[in-house]
Amino acid sequence: MIKRLAGSVREYKKPTILTLIFIIAEAIIETAIPFITANFVNNIKRGIEINEILRMGLVLILLAGASLACGAAAGFTSANASTGFAKNLRGDIFRKVQQYSFENIDRFSSSSLVTRMTTDITNVQMSYMMLTRIAIRAPLMFTFSVIMAYVMGGALASAFVVVIPLLAFGLTMVAKKAMPAFRSVFKKYDKLNESIEENVRAMRVVKGFSREDYEKEKFGAAAENIRRDFTKAERIVALNMPLMQLCMNINMVFVLFIGAKMVIQSGGLTIDVGQISAMLTYGMQILMSLMMLSMIFVMLTISAESAKRICEVLDETPTLSEPENPVFDVPDGSVDFVNVSFKYSANAKQYALSNVDLHIKSGMTVGIIGGTGSSKSTLVQLIPRLYDVNDGKVMVGGIDVRDYHIDTLRSAVAMVLQKNVLFSGTIKENLRWGNENATDDEIREACCLAQAEEFINSFPKGYETVIEQGGTNVSGGQKQRLCIARALLKKPKILILDDSTSAVDTRTDALIREGFGKYIPETTKIIIAQRISSVENADMILVMDNGKISDVGTHSELMQTSNIYREVYMQQTGGGADSE
Repeated sequence: MIKRLAGSVREYKKPTILTLIFIIAEAIIETAIPFITANFVNNIKRGIEINEILRMGLVLILLAGASLACGAAAGFTSANASTGFAKNLRGDIFRKVQQYSFENIDRFSSSSLVTRMTTDITNVQMSYMMLTRIAIRAPLMFTFSVIMAYVMGGALASAFVVVIPLLAFGLTMVAKKAMPAFRSVFKKYDKLNESIEENVRAMRVVKGFSREDYEKEKFGAAAENIRRDFTKAERIVALNMPLMQLCMNINMVFVLFIGAKMVIQSGGLTIDVGQISAMLTYGMQILMSLMMLSMIFVMLTISAESAKRICEVLDETPTLSEPENPVFDVPDGSVDFVNVSFKYSANAKQYALSNVDLHIKSGMTVGIIGGTGSSKSTLVQLIPRLYDVNDGKVMVGGIDVRDYHIDTLRSAVAMVLQKNVLFSGTIKENLRWGNENATDDEIREACCLAQAEEFINSFPKGYETVIEQGGTNVSGGQKQRLCIARALLKKPKILILDDSTSAVDTRTDALIREGFGKYIPETTKIIIAQRISSVENADMILVMDNGKISDVGTHSELMQTSNIYREVYMQQTGGGADSE
C-alpha cells in the first residue's frame, strides 16, 4: 500500500528530501542549545568577563535563529511536498476512474468516490506531512535528548528510565483505544455524503412531496453517528495531554529534588546548576517527542483506513481493456448482435439480455419499444462498449467492438441518454462537447435541427447563457434538445437516442426526427421511445420483452404480427385505454 501511494510523490521528491535535511539540522541544533546553555550558566557562576558573556549570548541567538530558519524551511518544503503529493494522488484517482467501465463504477457509489477523493486524501496528506516532519523530528529529538541527558546528568538521567516507559505505555494504550472509533467513521462519511448528494440532486422531488423534515432527520442521524464516533475517539485522545503533564511534573520534581541534593552534597563538583537546567530542558524534549509520536500513531491509524480505501480505487482493474492491436477506423455504422447474452454481474443469476441476434445496416433508422425493465437501454449500451458481453459478440462496421481502440469506437457513437446531463458553463461550451472545434454556424445548424435555436435566442445572452450545475436553469425539454444538438455536432456514424425526446411535444419530436434525415442521412439512428409516433416511420422496429427481442418489423408488419406492439399502439391512439 505504501509503495502504491509513494508512486504519486513523483516531482515532489526533492522538497520531501529537503524537508528531511532541514528537520535533521533543526533537531541537532535544538539538542545542542541546552548543552551550550548549561556550560554558559556554569561559566557565569564561576565568573567570566562581559565580553565572553556577549559572545556566548550571540552564539545562542545565532543557534536559535538557525533552528527557527530550519524549522520554517522544513515547514515550507513539507507543505509543498504534501500538498503536491495530494494533488498527484487526487489526479491519479480521477484518471483511474475515467478508465472505469460502468461495471467498475457500479462497485463504488458516487458518494464513496467523492469521500475518497476529498476526506480520505486529506487524511493521507496530513499523514504524509507528519511523516516527513514530525515522524523524523520526534525520534531524532528523543534519541539526541536521551544521549545528551546522560552526558550532562549522568545518574540523574535515571529519572527517564521510569518516566519514559510510563508515558510510552500510556500513550500506546490511548492510541489503541482510539483506533476502532476512527476506523469506523469512514463508511459513515460515505452515508453522510450520499444523503447530501441525493438531497441536492432530488431537491425538486423533496419539495414536491414536502419531505424536507424527513431529509433533515436522515441527514441529522448520519451527522450524529459521525459526531458520536469522533467524540468517543477525541475523548480518548484528549488523555494524551494530562498524561504528558503528569510525566513532565514527575520528571521535574525528580530532577529538581535529586539534582539540588547532588549540587549541595558535591559543592557543584559532580553536577551544577547548568546541568540541572539542561536536564529539565532535555526532559521536556524527550517527553514532547513521545507526545508527538503518539499523535503520529493516531493520525496514521486514521489515514491507514483512508489509504486502504484510496488503494481500492487505484487497484481496481478496469473490466474493459484495449486490444493488443486495436483498430483505429470505423468503416460504417452497421451494427450486428450475434447471439449476445449479457448480465451486469458475474454473480447475477439472471441475464439482462439473452440470445440476441440483430443486424442493422448502416444508415438505417431503428426504433426500439418495450416495457420498463425489458433491457432496451442495456442493449444500446453494448454498442459503444460501455459493458462487454458475456456470450456472443457485438459488431460495428463488421468488426467486433472489442477489437477497436475504445476512443475510436466511442467517437463514432453518440448517445443521448434518458438522464440528460449538462455541465456548468455556457450553452456554447456545453454544445462543443460534441465537437470542440465546431464553428458558430455549425452550432446554430445543429441547434436548429434539434429545435433548440428558438429558446436559446429567447435568453438575453443567447449561446453565452451560463448553464448552472446540473442544468437546473433550463427545462427538461430544453435540456433534451441541447443534448441532441450536442450529439449532432459529433456527426457520428451511429446515433443512439435513449428515450431522449420524452419531455418534448409530439410536433417537436417529429421535427427533430425529420432533421435527422436531412442532416445525418448516412448515420445509423437507433431510437428508444415510449411513444409509437416516435418510431412508427423507422426502417425497423424492435419490440423487447424481458431481455429478449420479441418481434421485429416495420410499423405495418408489427401491427399484424405483434400483440405487444398492437396493444401499445391502441392504448396510445385511443383505441384501447386512455391515450397518452
